[in-house]
Amino acid sequence: MGQSQDYTALCVAERVDVPTGKAHYHLRHLERFRLGTSYPAVVERVGEMLAGPPLWGCSQLVVDGTGVGAPVVDMFRKKGLAPTAITITGGDTVTGEGGNYRVPKRYLVSTMQVLLQAGLLKVAEELPDATVLVQELLNFRVKIDPLTAHDSYGAWREGQHDDLVLATAVACWYGERQPGYGVW
Repeated sequence: MGQSQDYTALCVAERVDVPTGKAHYHLRHLERFRLGTSYPAVVERVGEMLAGPPLWGCSQLVVDGTGVGAPVVDMFRKKGLAPTAITITGGDTVTGEGGNYRVPKRYLVSTMQVLLQAGLLKVAEELPDATVLVQELLNFRVKIDPLTAHDSYGAWREGQHDDLVLATAVACWYGERQPGYGVW
């Protein structure tokens, strides 16, 4: 979730289960909201998308609940959208229950990376923000502090964004762990 300096990004990923192996993910919608878009406007837009085809009744809303995202998760819940909240951490353990998870960024990113490298994550070129996602992926790096061996993930230059990367990573991570939903 972002508003003034970072974008709020929306990713709709369809999980396609195939009988011969691992699930495939098709990105059906990517959207980076304009800077300055209010959180109530974001909640309204997502609610409208979830209320109609193809998402109604077969999707799960997964929201980045990190930082300012926590009150926005409350707004989604108040609207009756029952989101799963993912708080992105720097640790190495996934914890959570009851619709709230704490997930290390490395797990989110590595899940998406494996799916991309295996050809299991497909991005339709005709999506308006597909080129923005590709640019974000090209700018995304892991940095390892030589003194502490601590890893960090993000755009390699100041002023670059990684909002669509993280929205996609959250959807993929959740999809790999929560079978039963086709689109979210």
